[in-house]
Amino acid sequence: MMYLLRLRRPFVALITDALGNELFRVRRPFWWITSSIFAEIDGKEVGVVHRRWHLWKRIYDLYLGNEQFAVVENPGFWNWTFTLKDFDGEVLAQIDRDWRGFGFEILTDAGQYVIRFGSSDPGSKIGLANAIQDLGVSRPLTLAERAVTVALAISLDNDYFSRHGGWGLPFLEVGE
Repeated sequence: MMYLLRLRRPFVALITDALGNELFRVRRPFWWITSSIFAEIDGKEVGVVHRRWHLWKRIYDLYLGNEQFAVVENPGFWNWTFTLKDFDGEVLAQIDRDWRGFGFEILTDAGQYVIRFGSSDPGSKIGLANAIQDLGVSRPLTLAERAVTVALAISLDNDYFSRHGGWGLPFLEVGE
């Protein structure tokens, strides 16, 4: 039974800085049909992401407290770009799951994500960040909104891209 429910099991993820200091937590309780994931800063819940069920679209509502600040309506199953938009349809941020090659995607459960929060100073980019294009956004997100956006990225990985053990094709899993 646990094998069948493993994608729905609860978890807590700690997001830390380079020195190991906790910045915030992401908590996901057990779920049956639609999932929710919570962002907590200093032990206080600041926001939540609720997944809405749809036959082929991936739809998520993002909240700070009881107020919705963004929605993601991914148009289809093979689209791996998730754009956060406000109620006016303006872009706030974007999450991309990078394609890393056929063999890597089929044979491993490792994903690579890029979260773009908007325009930045090009001079401040170093290393691999130079390859990431800037994103035009209507406004910068607050720290709490960014924490909820990271929670969304974790939820996307858990909901759609992780097989949680085993090996094989993405839609055909072979035991643990």
